Amino acid sequence: MTGEVVRDHRLAQIETGADLALSRRDLLRGMGLGAAAFALPGCVASDRELFASDSPDNKTNFVFIYIDDMGWKDLGFMGSRYYETPHIDRLARDGVVFTNAYANAPNCAPSRACLMSGQYTPRHGVYTVGTPERGKARLRKLIPTPNKTTLDTDIVTIPEALRSAGYTSACIGKWHLGTEAPYRPEDQGFDVVVGRARRSHFTDDREYLTDVLTDEAVKFIGANRAGPFFLYLSHFAVHTPIQAKPEIIEKYKAKAPADGHNNPAYAAMIESVDQSVGRVLGKLDESGIAENTVVFFFSDNGGYANATSVEPLRGSKGMLYEGGIRVPLIVCWPGKVTAGRSCDVPVIGVDFYPTILEMAGVAKPAGQTLDGESIVPLLMGKGRLSRKAIYWHFPAYLEPYNERQRPWRATPASAIRQGDWKLIEFFEDGRLELYNVADDISETDNLAAKMPDKTGELHGALINWRKSVGAPVPTERNPKFVGK
Repeated sequence: MTGEVVRDHRLAQIETGADLALSRRDLLRGMGLGAAAFALPGCVASDRELFASDSPDNKTNFVFIYIDDMGWKDLGFMGSRYYETPHIDRLARDGVVFTNAYANAPNCAPSRACLMSGQYTPRHGVYTVGTPERGKARLRKLIPTPNKTTLDTDIVTIPEALRSAGYTSACIGKWHLGTEAPYRPEDQGFDVVVGRARRSHFTDDREYLTDVLTDEAVKFIGANRAGPFFLYLSHFAVHTPIQAKPEIIEKYKAKAPADGHNNPAYAAMIESVDQSVGRVLGKLDESGIAENTVVFFFSDNGGYANATSVEPLRGSKGMLYEGGIRVPLIVCWPGKVTAGRSCDVPVIGVDFYPTILEMAGVAKPAGQTLDGESIVPLLMGKGRLSRKAIYWHFPAYLEPYNERQRPWRATPASAIRQGDWKLIEFFEDGRLELYNVADDISETDNLAAKMPDKTGELHGALINWRKSVGAPVPTERNPKFVGK
C-alpha cells in the first residue's frame, strides 16, 4: 500500500476544516487495579523472562492511539468513578501504566511535532497552535518567539524512519502539522492518510467521527495483517466542540456526578473513544496479530478545564502546571513485559521515537538528534533511564479559554522536572516556582524562597539545557503592553 493516500467521502469536510492531594496508595486504589499489581517506586518487574526472540520475518507492529485533550484522570483505571472506560482499563491491565507521563507541551501542535520528530520544541520551532500572540495585546508584556505551524521536511519522522525496515504507515485522524505540500502526512512518511482537521465531531452524513476513524483503522489493520505496520490513530476527540452521540449522553445524564466529573456530553465522548479502543484491540485479536503488536495509549496535553476536572493536579490545558502537561499513558507489549504493572518514573512524549525504533530494531536516522530516551528498560523492569531531567519550553501566550481559568493567562515560560523536583521560570518577570511534585502533587507550596540552593540548582540546569538546544527566550518589551 506504499504511496497510497486513502480518502473517504464521509471525511470530505474534515479534510478542509479548521482546525486534595492523593497519596500514591490512594491513587492506585482509585485506579481499581490494586497495589499488589504494581511495583513502586520505579518499574521493577518479576524475575521471570520478559522477552522472547523475534524472528526476522516477524517484525513488531505498532498502534499509537493519541487522544486530544484527555485529562490525567479521565479514565476508570486512573480513578474516575463517572467516566466508563472498560476497554481502556483492560489495556491498562494487560500493559504498563505510567503515572508520571508528560506531554511535551500544554497544547496540541507542539506535542505532535515533538512526537513525530523525537525532538524538544526549540529544535523544530513549533511552540503553540497558530500565533504565539494570543489574547489581548495590552496584556502581553513581551514580544513572544515566532512560531512555526509546520514540521520541517528535513526532519525524519517516525514513519520515515520505519519505512527503511519495510513498514507501512497510516495516519488516521488529526495531523495538525501542515495541510499543504510538502508538510502533509503523506509528504512526511505516511502511506495511508485519512482526515486532517475538522469543524465538527459529526460528518455531513451524521456519522460520529470517532466511529468513522475507527472504521478506517480497523480496515487498515485487516489489510496489513501480514505487517509490519505503524498505525497512528490520532482522534479528534475529546477536543472541543463537546459533541457526542445523544443516546450515550442520556446515559450519563442519569448518572451521579463524582470527583468533579459531571459533563454528560464529555463523558459520552470518552465512552466513544473507549469503544474505539475496544474495536481496535478486537481487530488485532481477530487478525491473530495481537501478540506481535505494541499498543500505546496517550494524550497530547492535559484536560480542558471547562469540560473535566484533573484535580488533584493544578491547572489544566494551556499551563505548565501538572494539570496542563501530565497525561495518561499505557504501553501494552504482549509477551514481552509483565502485565498489570505501574511505573512512576517520569517519561515524556519525545521518548516514543527512540522507543519505537528500539522495539522495531531500526537504527536512528543519521544526523538527526533525538532528545528522548527509549523507555524499553522501564517496560522490561530491568533498568532505568540515564537522563537527569526532562524539560518544557513555551515562549508564547495563551488567553484563558473559559471562566473557570480567569484571571489566568499562559505567559512565556520554561520548566524542568528532575527527580521529584519541578521548577517553572516565567519570563515576563523572572519568577521562579519550585515544587516537590511527589509530596505536593497539587503544586500548592512554592518552595523557591525556602530552598534557594535547590532552586538555583534546577534553574542552572534549565538555563544550560536552553543553551544546549538553542531555545529562544523572549526579552523584547511589547510596546502595546499596558502596565509596569
